[in-house]
Amino acid sequence: MAAPSTAWQDPVPLALDTAPVPEYGGGSLADLLPTLVAGQGVPLPGAPGAGAAVIPELTPADRNCVFLIDGLGWQQIKDHPDEAPYLTSLLGSSRGGTGRPITVGFPATTATSLASVGTGLPPGAHGLPGYTVRDPATGALMNQLRWRPWTDPHVWQPYPTIFRLADAAGIHTAQVSSPTFERTPLTEIALSGGTFHGRLSGEERMDLAAAQLAAGDRSLVYTYYSEVDGKGHKFGMDSDAWRGQLMYVDRLAQRLAEQLPPRSALYITADHGMIDIPFDERSRIDFDEDWELRAGVALLGGEGRARHVYAVPGAEADVLTVWREVLGEQFWIASRDEAVAAGWFGPPGTVEERVHGRIGDVVAAAHDDVVITASVNEPRESQMVGMHGSMTPVEQLVPLLEVRS
Repeated sequence: MAAPSTAWQDPVPLALDTAPVPEYGGGSLADLLPTLVAGQGVPLPGAPGAGAAVIPELTPADRNCVFLIDGLGWQQIKDHPDEAPYLTSLLGSSRGGTGRPITVGFPATTATSLASVGTGLPPGAHGLPGYTVRDPATGALMNQLRWRPWTDPHVWQPYPTIFRLADAAGIHTAQVSSPTFERTPLTEIALSGGTFHGRLSGEERMDLAAAQLAAGDRSLVYTYYSEVDGKGHKFGMDSDAWRGQLMYVDRLAQRLAEQLPPRSALYITADHGMIDIPFDERSRIDFDEDWELRAGVALLGGEGRARHVYAVPGAEADVLTVWREVLGEQFWIASRDEAVAAGWFGPPGTVEERVHGRIGDVVAAAHDDVVITASVNEPRESQMVGMHGSMTPVEQLVPLLEVRS
């Protein structure tokens, strides 16, 4: 006799306590610069969490250089030893020789991560909690990477950068990056302080970063390369274009490491990892074509794997219910208060009131290999191959490779 069929059961949403919350307060990107400058004797006053968070595995150096490679997560290095032999050789040095990665913070996206790097604060304190978020003062979506529409940067993010604090304390401080970024609002509120040096080629940046590191008895130098992320978004990590960029940046890292002046520590890290998303209906859920997900939603913010959902006033509970019913097996779906309480945007007590309203009434973080696109309102983003934003290890975990002289 055949076994009786089981009764139909409704889908069970992912439990929020299964989301791998970033390691704020000792193992996150926001903790890196506070750790480095504390070892140089720089006082860190101010915002919630400022000055208290350190990465205990790191040891002080007189001269510190951070090389941030946009989009190059921990898993991407581990998966491509042939394309990145030098970076692969450094994996055991990560996080003070423990061979472990650090986390970036939520969401795992460039604007949020660069603000965390530069301010030493979690997203709930510095106030850039996503790619696009609602400005409570205007009700409009604010793109925090491109800074549109224009918003006073120092109202949006009022805290001094670690670079400014280091410069004021007598540390020789410099940023070496593309000239394009010199006067952007994101640079101003996240990465400014000391001197900015714009150089076009990667080789020029590495050489100048090494020279700036040697220019002070105590130095703090930051340099950046973006095209690993750019090629990943456009072509995906299986592409020759992406692999070529990885090979190139591997050589850049070695070039910089070989020029370190005495008493220096170089830290190679990233702002997020990346995952390629297939172009099929199951993997790409189009919000603009889904009446059920749109019901009661006034604005859709964030990005494909980390959505801020802003409800029509009075519809918050209904939107939360529907999103959990429709997407709860593929996404961690939380109300704003649940996400804050769970520590998604920082430890308890660090999400400031001015930031609270920027977070979605509902927050959706991808668990599976899936994205929520918006083909009408976000046509360019919806066509990207490589994506990031959520709390999965491939997006969250980044290297903290170390070379000392």
